[in-house]
Amino acid sequence: MAKSVITIPATVNRHTAAPIGSYKKRRVAAYARVSTDHEEQQSSYEAQVDYYTNYINGREDWEFVSVYADEGITGCNTKKRDGFNKMVEDALSGAIDLIITKSVSRFARNTVDSLTTIRKLKENRVECYFEKENIWTFDGKGELLLTIMSSLAQEESRSISENCTWGQRKRFADGKVTVPFKRFLGYDRGEDGNLVINEGQAETVRRIYGLFLQGRSPHAIAKLLTAEGIPSPGGKEAWSSSTVKSILTNEKYKGDALLQKVYTVDFLTKQKKVNEGEVPQYYVENNHQAIISPSVFEEAQHQMAARHSGKNRASSTGVFSGRIKCADCGGWYGSKVWHSNSKYRKTIWQCNHKFDGGEKCGTPHLDEETIKQLFLKAANAIFAEKDGVREDYDSIKDTLFGTAGLEAERLRLQEEMNVVAELIEQCVAENARVALDQTEYQKKYDGLAGRFNRAKGRLSEVSQAITERQAKREKIGRFVSALEKLDGSLTAFNEDDWYSLVEYAMVYSREDIRFTFKNGMEIKA
Repeated sequence: MAKSVITIPATVNRHTAAPIGSYKKRRVAAYARVSTDHEEQQSSYEAQVDYYTNYINGREDWEFVSVYADEGITGCNTKKRDGFNKMVEDALSGAIDLIITKSVSRFARNTVDSLTTIRKLKENRVECYFEKENIWTFDGKGELLLTIMSSLAQEESRSISENCTWGQRKRFADGKVTVPFKRFLGYDRGEDGNLVINEGQAETVRRIYGLFLQGRSPHAIAKLLTAEGIPSPGGKEAWSSSTVKSILTNEKYKGDALLQKVYTVDFLTKQKKVNEGEVPQYYVENNHQAIISPSVFEEAQHQMAARHSGKNRASSTGVFSGRIKCADCGGWYGSKVWHSNSKYRKTIWQCNHKFDGGEKCGTPHLDEETIKQLFLKAANAIFAEKDGVREDYDSIKDTLFGTAGLEAERLRLQEEMNVVAELIEQCVAENARVALDQTEYQKKYDGLAGRFNRAKGRLSEVSQAITERQAKREKIGRFVSALEKLDGSLTAFNEDDWYSLVEYAMVYSREDIRFTFKNGMEIKA
């Protein structure tokens, strides 16, 4: 008898799991996205939402679920696309059978994200339809077409990103400065787009620098500003020490601007990295009106650098922190509380390393009242000589703290580095194009690299010397001004006087405590 084969037709749709011939409606959602929140994109966003709402509702065999949307969000990754992520979550939970979107680029510009999401949806029997490309993901050739179109969308995104980066770097090279004005204290946007001083906010900036140069820490300044109810740059009630530090180290407050401090590493993840020489930077001098004078700014940087971490770092957590030094070991005095749980409780100051190692420091502890009285004696002694202090400062400031020669050398070194860097690039490019003797090439390259590194090293030394001279001139100038503002001899301890006048006190013994003032004079109290 001849063999016969009988075909038993499928009764269930293998994609939707619904019985073939059933009239069950497919639950359909749409996804809309625009990548910017500009006004011209607003109409596109609204049009997409309106179109897909009417389109889905117009089909008898479809049941409208929702239009998920992201406005002003890039398609390079899915992390911040709340509408997209909510749609995928609903689809995987079984609330959606079909997702419609305008094109592959609207769905995702990242090939990996696009394919990963599509495969996850297919595993849960959720189909996607891309209208512009006419791709159905349940179609046999759908994934191939989708891979190609996703790759094209990603490449288009990369091209756009590179064009934007080129445009931004061209603006940097032209010296065009922009800042986030809504979160930048002290400046508003002028009619020409440049920075214009906001006098109300500028007073807060000047005060921050003044408090820091007196000796207060960023944490103490933040605490003070918060207590006084002064809003932070972001409009918040509470200040943080990091915000204060950023203001104290931002060169824009002295009228200059360093451009391209950070750069984008990957156009897909939008990850940014601090520029440590990977891409060019541009320093624009005298770009706008300064809130802080360059000398004040440089002194602030000098003090910031002095507060390094380590055993003998200069602390500023209290009024006497980082201001009293042990003559035996050179370490700082710190506060200690005696009899903390009794009526005899008191705060004393002693060497932080008094009991370190085998041999303890012989310097004595001091109570706060003793420190205050000794300071008053030393301050009144120098106050009696304030006329001579002013005359001495006026006679030496231009000679001792002048920077004209160093600034000319710095400019020459900067030009030298630019020239040598270009020669190095030409040397490498020539070696890539032409078959050169590699021994000669390496010799030439090493010579140029050595020349570049010597100029770079000397530039660092010169810049440091300029900073130190400017900082010292500013510090002594502020000291002389503070001394002249005193109406007469001091009769009571005042924190502002302490911060303004004293560099540090050196403790040799209980009978020998010497105060070094900010002009370098030493007075034994």
